[in-house]
Amino acid sequence: MVADSLGIFGSNPVVNGLVGGIVIAGFNLLGASLVFVWRNPSERALNGALGFAAGVMLAASFTSLIIPGIETYSGGNPIPVLLGVALGALFLDRSDILVPHAHYLLTGRRRTDAANPSQSVGVDDERLTGVILFILAITLHNMPEGLAVGVGFGSGDLSAAIPLMLAIGIQNIPEGLAVSVAAINAGLDKRFYAAFTGIRSGLVEIPLAVLGAYAVVTISALLPYAMGFAAGAMLFVISDEIIPETHTKGYERVATLGTIFGAIVMLYLDISLG
Repeated sequence: MVADSLGIFGSNPVVNGLVGGIVIAGFNLLGASLVFVWRNPSERALNGALGFAAGVMLAASFTSLIIPGIETYSGGNPIPVLLGVALGALFLDRSDILVPHAHYLLTGRRRTDAANPSQSVGVDDERLTGVILFILAITLHNMPEGLAVGVGFGSGDLSAAIPLMLAIGIQNIPEGLAVSVAAINAGLDKRFYAAFTGIRSGLVEIPLAVLGAYAVVTISALLPYAMGFAAGAMLFVISDEIIPETHTKGYERVATLGTIFGAIVMLYLDISLG
């Protein structure tokens, strides 16, 4: 039923990939805009939210990319998909060298005047530099997410593509919020600009979704490799970025429970919408 609802956009996989990219970017917009109503999210809440995002991405990597790639698109041969997984992880590993590694900077707070703690003393230049690197890193990490959605729709299997789109969209909410909070913590106290910064980091997903769909439609043999590549890149982000960062401030139990809950939600979506 959910898959049929996409029929209003036609059956062209590239068009559906574009729609999917817009949807996940919209979720990023929602997350980035949360700073207008959730003005001071705690470290505990942010770690739990990012743990949830990790759980969603972890389950989606297997249920919507790796397993369908092996069973449906490579005739049961795991080699193309697993090769793609390795290449996706290697791409993110090499990218972290080109873009200096910057953790999420979620928990640092702005410098304040000791006499008036509510007043910021200006932009923290060192932290602002870190935030710029963080935004670049998030933008880079959003690329495989957009690619994954495009590849999903490019396969023509809406029963797998839609849960994947929703999964990536849901995890984009805490990710968008994270970028906005990091910008505010660096001293960019205009919430509109902070939200815009968060939104901008997710816009790369739209063209990548279109590219992913177009690539696998044009060269169908690429599909299992592309599915593995997107999954490997997402698994790298989970293992190298999200989980380590959420386990450094004393809220690792909350982050772990968030990860488990996120995986449960994604598995439910996969079964109920598949």
